[in-house]
Amino acid sequence: MSDNTGNTDNTSNDLDALNERHRVRMERKKAIIDAKIAAADKQIGIVIVNTGNGKGKSSSGFGMAVRAMGHGMKVGVVQFIKGAMQTGEEMFLRRFPEEVSFHSMGEGYTWETQNRERDIEKAEQAWEQAKRFLADPAVGLVVLDELNIALKYRYLDVNTVIADLLERPAMQHVVITGRGAPQELIDVADTVTEMNVVKHAFKVGIGAQAGTEW
Repeated sequence: MSDNTGNTDNTSNDLDALNERHRVRMERKKAIIDAKIAAADKQIGIVIVNTGNGKGKSSSGFGMAVRAMGHGMKVGVVQFIKGAMQTGEEMFLRRFPEEVSFHSMGEGYTWETQNRERDIEKAEQAWEQAKRFLADPAVGLVVLDELNIALKYRYLDVNTVIADLLERPAMQHVVITGRGAPQELIDVADTVTEMNVVKHAFKVGIGAQAGTEW
């Protein structure tokens, strides 16, 4: 019979060494992160931009809306472009009228509406509502869903939008979603995430479904 005791001891020693190296690395990492956290001592409202061709831009924005609600913050939502079909996010958030003011002010995707003048009119109306939120210090988070699309197609003037954003209350946060965020907006934003496609079910013939796409 063979004796595997030596192999067992070696495996145990290797595992102990691996665990110790991990502990040392995490100890060093914690020191670095703790120092960065200590240095990041500003408390101010931020502008977050979610852009890119990947899925999840609006989903992330509405996730932050729920997060803000959890902290007792009031939330204002303006949806540009969208509006022809009620989404799950809208149906859910409308259950909390004391906490969320939800305005879906578009008439559908641009390839469906096919009317630039009408799209501009609806975008301008939506921005008037957005400005009301941006002037209200009681609103802790403003979600401007698909605003990037309205800017991309020049339904709104990007410089006017930026000026209004910069004049908002000091502690108010803003989340802006949509493909094709203009560089001017990216430049003034505090946090920008570009979501890229790795795989998408639509490419293999799976249609949009309630609960995952809308």
